[in-house]
Amino acid sequence: MTVTKGLEGIVAASSSISSIIDGVLTYRGYNIDDLAENAGFEEVAYLLWYGKLPNARELADLKRQLSDNAPLPEMVMQILRSTPRDANAMAVLRTAVSALALTDPEANDMSEAANFRKAIRLQAKLPTIVAAFARLREGNEPVAPKDGATIAHNFLYMLTGKEPERIAVEAFDKALVLHADHELNASTFAARVTVATLSDIYSGVVSAIAALKGPLHGGANEAVMAMLEEIGSEQEVEAYIRKKMDNREKIMGFGHRVYKNGDPRAKHLQKMSRELGKITGNMKWYNMSVHIEELVTGTKGLKPNVDFYSASVYTSLGIPKDLFTPIFAISRVSGWTAHILEQYADNRLIRPRAEYVGPSHQKYIPLDRRA
Repeated sequence: MTVTKGLEGIVAASSSISSIIDGVLTYRGYNIDDLAENAGFEEVAYLLWYGKLPNARELADLKRQLSDNAPLPEMVMQILRSTPRDANAMAVLRTAVSALALTDPEANDMSEAANFRKAIRLQAKLPTIVAAFARLREGNEPVAPKDGATIAHNFLYMLTGKEPERIAVEAFDKALVLHADHELNASTFAARVTVATLSDIYSGVVSAIAALKGPLHGGANEAVMAMLEEIGSEQEVEAYIRKKMDNREKIMGFGHRVYKNGDPRAKHLQKMSRELGKITGNMKWYNMSVHIEELVTGTKGLKPNVDFYSASVYTSLGIPKDLFTPIFAISRVSGWTAHILEQYADNRLIRPRAEYVGPSHQKYIPLDRRA
């Protein structure tokens, strides 16, 4: 057997959902640049699930279904109310999504129609979970989702209790589009492995959330913001980054296993970071990020990935950094569920092999003769 650590370069599935070819990311054949500039998140979710962009009637119908399914069951709200205020936000999301399965009468209905309905429910409810927990831990009552609002608008509204500015909604919606899917990444693979056993869609999404929780996957953008806060000011950037590079320490937000010439999503987030900085009158985080990029790219040749500028974008929107990864999940659940539906449609149990490197030819020794 040939062992490839981390499965790097191994093709483990065929998929028609998204692709990364020659550094270009596409969803269903649409270039991410085209979608980021022109499509709303609900359009992208429809595209990922159904394989085509919706017409006006189909989009309106999807938005209505998402709006109708945004409120949380009382049992899930009770769980959020009983959660410690200092609990890890991703752990809370993982638990709440698992609890959703207990309240869904179709949870174990494996028909295609039921699974599509559950994908919509999951997409609708994740933003409400994250916003409700964020408010409860601050001692505030959750804000009910606004009927008819988009996911981007509703999340910012539920988080703050105030009508969000148009530019904030547009920036957040674009961030959701950019994070919606990314081929066979770690969390998507985890979801597909789980449902390949014919486990239910909720189990698949819980597996994906658990994988996304790690700092080498979804947690990287939170680590970027922690780094910016630790540096503190633009004047301290060069000394901090050069010390990191001299000590050969990892600088979060740079490099990517798949993209060798730069992450195509990063430029859109950089532009949003700059625009939001100008609007809020606080260019600090953007300027620091640009300085860091110049140093790291200029010295090591590493380019920023999607996590790097998303940190300053979310901070400019007033979002606490420990919610960055749950927000990633709010977007990526569209991709996760699309991959789960695709796995169900042409399923085979995912069961790779492992190269054994332990001892061999061992003989049992009776207990009284062991050292």
